[in-house]
Amino acid sequence: MKKWLGQTLDGRYEIVSLVGAGGMAWVYRATDHRLNRDVAVKIMREDAASDETVRSRFCAESHAVAMLSHPNIVAVYDVSHSDELEYIVMELVDGVTLLQYMEKKGQLPWNEALHFARQIARALAHAHSRGIIHRDIKPHNIMLLRDGTIKVADFGIAALENELHEQNGEAVGSIHYIAPEQARGELPDPRSDIYSLGVVMFEMFTGRKPYLGDTIQEIAVKHMNADPPSMTGLNPSLPPELERITLKAMCADRTNRYQNVTEVVDDIDRFLYDRESVSPENNTVIDVPEDDPEARAAIRKQQHFLRQNAGKVSWLAGSFFLLLGAVGLMIFLWNFWLHDLFNPAVRVTLPNFQGQNYESVSMNPEYISTYSFNVLYMVDTDHEPGTILSQSPNPGRSIMMTPGGVEVNLSVATGDTVATVPDVSNMDYRTATALLRQVGLYIEVINAYAETVDRDRVIRTDPVAGSDVTTTSLIYVYVSCGTEKRILTVPNLIGLSEEAAISQIESNGFSYGWSQKEHSDLMAGTVISQSLAAFTNEEEHSMIYLTVSSGPEVIP
Repeated sequence: MKKWLGQTLDGRYEIVSLVGAGGMAWVYRATDHRLNRDVAVKIMREDAASDETVRSRFCAESHAVAMLSHPNIVAVYDVSHSDELEYIVMELVDGVTLLQYMEKKGQLPWNEALHFARQIARALAHAHSRGIIHRDIKPHNIMLLRDGTIKVADFGIAALENELHEQNGEAVGSIHYIAPEQARGELPDPRSDIYSLGVVMFEMFTGRKPYLGDTIQEIAVKHMNADPPSMTGLNPSLPPELERITLKAMCADRTNRYQNVTEVVDDIDRFLYDRESVSPENNTVIDVPEDDPEARAAIRKQQHFLRQNAGKVSWLAGSFFLLLGAVGLMIFLWNFWLHDLFNPAVRVTLPNFQGQNYESVSMNPEYISTYSFNVLYMVDTDHEPGTILSQSPNPGRSIMMTPGGVEVNLSVATGDTVATVPDVSNMDYRTATALLRQVGLYIEVINAYAETVDRDRVIRTDPVAGSDVTTTSLIYVYVSCGTEKRILTVPNLIGLSEEAAISQIESNGFSYGWSQKEHSDLMAGTVISQSLAAFTNEEEHSMIYLTVSSGPEVIP
């Protein structure tokens, strides 16, 4: 991670500081000496580069993203591939993530959230038009500039649409924003991005995520089966039409979702047009007899009066919106420019936060009013969880105060432990999944057809054997179905104990996903429902999820 600091890549890009870390790459701030500008450089990690599958994925990412050119997408300037090093040079965005912005503000005003959502949708429409699916839309990957411009970042797991058919259907993306089909391990398509956009809109409009749970399995099941809470119940000021647009984007059945992102943009634009339009005309139908000229003359006079009033209303409305725009412009100029001109500059000397506990620092009254902390959590077993490992800018620097406070980037140690993925290739998948669960990893079994690996044997895992991962990581286990698919009958699991149900699932040729708890009158630990209906015919190794009784609900 630190080996690149101070080095110059290809005689051009001088690495200045670490910005963040991803699953297969480090992201650094760098100076492009040829064009004299700051850039972001994403360098592939050495442990990832040793895996040819990951390496080819990284290459595909760089070339795919380089095809994109849109004001709402982080631009790619340069790509470099060699035996020793692979990296991408990107636009360095000076802003905060949408996640950080929402953590500060909570529930956003609907007009501001709609402004952000429209920009995200336009970025996705551009990417989809070039065959690229993002597959990981979430507030963490959306940058917000000071002027309100949105930049969608991290197309690191996006792939060309026509290459997706060569994949094995692995579920990718953050669990709170993942589309139901991705949670089931199915191939994503542009509608999967629309679902994730809908979840982000739900969170912006209401201040909370639609589905919450104690485990990733519980949340995934809710994405597939549950109905989200009422948005207008959480935010009574939200226009019902925006709830309709959001919930249509979030429809669990993708055939009932918006079929392309342009439809989302059109509905947003239609809502904004209807909201701003003034329609003063009286649309009441009046039946006037042909032989009553006095009545018809009265109606014509009334219609003329209505048209005169309409002109006055239009003039007044136009004047009002012009005045409103001028006031908004003055507020913007004051906040972002004039305020600084009429207030004396205040500078602070940055303390040394390294080695301190992040919670103590963030709750310190002396720091709350002065600093705004951006936190990057890193696995580090050498320090106590919550310990601040590094900071940027460096301690001792004199920084000018801004209205939002001095921004400080902190790297904080997490409490997660690191585990090494064991080699389970060619093992019986039941033995393999049991071994992986003993290590503390979450398992997702994916069926694949193989010529050289016997049925029910593990083909490979993702991440691969020997990879260091956190104990909360999700591991995909690819299991051979032989050279042809088998159709099996789903057993009836309702009424069995959870342990007996899992045994029945695996002995009948299916795969156990996970269990969620629910109150019922049945004894705790008893299965009360199953994701695949009993006695139906399903493909071998299909995933079955259980709902298990936690006993009757105790009402105080």
